Amino acid sequence: MAVAAPNPELLRGYLAWLLHERRYSALTAENYARDLRQLFRLADTTPLVELKAAQIRRYIAQLHGEGLSGRSLARMLSAWRGFYTYLMRDHSYSANPCVGLRAPKTGKKLPEALSPDEAVQLVDADADEPHTVRDKAMFELLYSSGLRLTELVSLDAEATLADLASGEVRVTGKGQKTRIVPMGEHAVTALRHWLELRPQLANGGEPALFVGARGKRISQRVVQLQLKKWGIQQGITHGVHPHLLRHSFATHVLQSSGDLRAVQEMLGHASISSTQVYTHLDFQYLNKIYDAAHPRAKRKT
Repeated sequence: MAVAAPNPELLRGYLAWLLHERRYSALTAENYARDLRQLFRLADTTPLVELKAAQIRRYIAQLHGEGLSGRSLARMLSAWRGFYTYLMRDHSYSANPCVGLRAPKTGKKLPEALSPDEAVQLVDADADEPHTVRDKAMFELLYSSGLRLTELVSLDAEATLADLASGEVRVTGKGQKTRIVPMGEHAVTALRHWLELRPQLANGGEPALFVGARGKRISQRVVQLQLKKWGIQQGITHGVHPHLLRHSFATHVLQSSGDLRAVQEMLGHASISSTQVYTHLDFQYLNKIYDAAHPRAKRKT
């Protein structure tokens, strides 16, 4: 049997494979690395090649005891399984001890969503300074097209300007997959206004559509902080974050259309099962309407 390389060397090789062959984003690769460091910590001095299914099962139980949810453990176990698949292919490992193991189940948490009135209240704020016009354009686009935060900050000005005439935006999502998503009229108007003022903030030659205070591509953290600030200013009491606008987009489109496949395409979900969670939100909304409107829906107090 081949002698196993040190864990850091194995990890570097695996991350390079994820980035260059699987074309995963740097953020996704770092998430895998974080999960694999947990495996290295638990294995301690035991060589990875010697780990068995019983030991992996014990590690999962230990992490569960430390408070990790079933969802987090399932993601971690998937990362470990993929790592061992790579080791079998490229490093002569003979077995994958993670095959057939499952994480403990926990209740599935439904994503939160703003009401349609709250969403409109959030994005319809007045904006006249360059940075507030930028923020309004970002938030209109997040809600109008259901973009992920990484997709929003990676947009380039020239490509977006070309898309405005068609009322669509072209984004590159997970797995470097490109999709085209419709933009609403309000988002198009907000983007046109921002593009007029963008030269006041952007450095010369900067390709990014949205830029920060230093004139370079805006960071995800700045978008999060600005959106949270907008939520507070608009009187929305629960925490507002970019993914909440994506959830709200999906929920409101599904409530209006009932077309799950269309929502799947617009969100860029590889599997319809990822989109089906929004049907539960839709039923919750309908139940609220029923309870409020039907005279026999609820017992009077």
